Amino acid sequence: MSRPTPQELDQRGRAARKQVGRRSHAACPGPAGRPDPLALLRAQDEARAPELLGLRYARMAASPFTFLRGSAAVMAADLAATPTTPLSTQLCGDAHVLNIETFATPERRLVFDITDFDETLRGPFEWDLKRMTASLVVAARDRGFDTEVADEAIYRCLARYRTTMREHRDADVLDVWYASIGERDVLSVLGELVDDGELGSELLTTTHEIFDKARKRTSKRAAGRLTEEVDGRLQMREEPPVLSRDVLPDDRHDLASRFLEGYLTSLPAHRRTLLARFEVVDVARRVVGVGSVGTRCYVILLHGRDADDPLVLQVKEAGPSVLEPYADVTGARPHGRRVVEGQRTMQTVSDIFLGWVSTVGPDGVERDFYVRQFRNMKGKVDLEDLDAEGLVAFADLCGHLLADAHARGGHPAELAGYLGKSDGIIEALISFSHDYADLTERDHRALLAAIDAGKVPYEPED
Repeated sequence: MSRPTPQELDQRGRAARKQVGRRSHAACPGPAGRPDPLALLRAQDEARAPELLGLRYARMAASPFTFLRGSAAVMAADLAATPTTPLSTQLCGDAHVLNIETFATPERRLVFDITDFDETLRGPFEWDLKRMTASLVVAARDRGFDTEVADEAIYRCLARYRTTMREHRDADVLDVWYASIGERDVLSVLGELVDDGELGSELLTTTHEIFDKARKRTSKRAAGRLTEEVDGRLQMREEPPVLSRDVLPDDRHDLASRFLEGYLTSLPAHRRTLLARFEVVDVARRVVGVGSVGTRCYVILLHGRDADDPLVLQVKEAGPSVLEPYADVTGARPHGRRVVEGQRTMQTVSDIFLGWVSTVGPDGVERDFYVRQFRNMKGKVDLEDLDAEGLVAFADLCGHLLADAHARGGHPAELAGYLGKSDGIIEALISFSHDYADLTERDHRALLAAIDAGKVPYEPED
């Protein structure tokens, strides 16, 4: 079968409008008839560490936004009930405003990009858009902004997505693959907006601070914060439930070595040679995020030349994507491989130590994991630091990066053909996102009621 031309792909995208009209995306599931959100979350609990479930729900209960972050499974079920196009790409699966972060490229250049791929899978491109735009509304409400701010944030996000997708449609394939947004790009754009009077200086200052902090978030800094010296030996700190070595068996060194032994086979030979210059020092369980709480996650401390040359690797459990029950495809197995391959597809550049392993954990159960550097100059925007103008500007960046990722994983000409030039899909997703924010607030209230009734475990951090 011959490869479709850009013109054929454009026509295929336009034809999809007849199957699923762009304005039909305004449809949002109502409270009645949808799966019980708490039941969906409890189903996930069955595969999680039971002693961490109280912390999981405590983090989710903090606000509607944290509930949204922790309930990707709930939204996946809801998205499956909405009008769905036949236009697929590689999906993040958990696209929201706080999953856009900085990290360091192999050349130690700071870039912004999508950074969470636990749920990545091929699927309808609009599922990522709907989760992203819904998160903008929930974030705007969390900050106390009015409806017009949320609407403008969605408009800027989707308009940028549409413009960038058109640019990728007309660009050379490798130019799309290499597209990235680095520190200079972001600061330059923000600086121009400030100079033109379109943006206050607060976001520019905040962004400088994000990059400055990110540069300090290295393995050396992480090792200093995660470890302590006991009886002349360096070991991981004991700060339960977030960080604990004592929950692991006594053969911690063997456990870490077992993780690394299987993981090495997923790396190219020159990376294995590099990692061979490090030796295992200690390992601990580390609780991360909101939606990931209860999944198994470990940090391994290694030393290179000596204790002043540390490397900290994160080994994170990879389960089935929340999208799998509703998508037409299944992800690559093992699930760690699915996460890694999805990340490598959607990001311009990825961590040099990114890999996967399937192995028996400390509980004697074999599970899938993926491995990456811990921190690696990661930094994110704090919602509390964003004023209304800042949220709108950040939404623009989110739209650009999501378009870059979708263009690498799909056909930009096809997606651009579907989107067209009118604002029909933008207006539809503004309506959908407000309705879904209402659902999220309703689900959050249901969680609080279940906690008050003792039906859901609740153990906040000290």
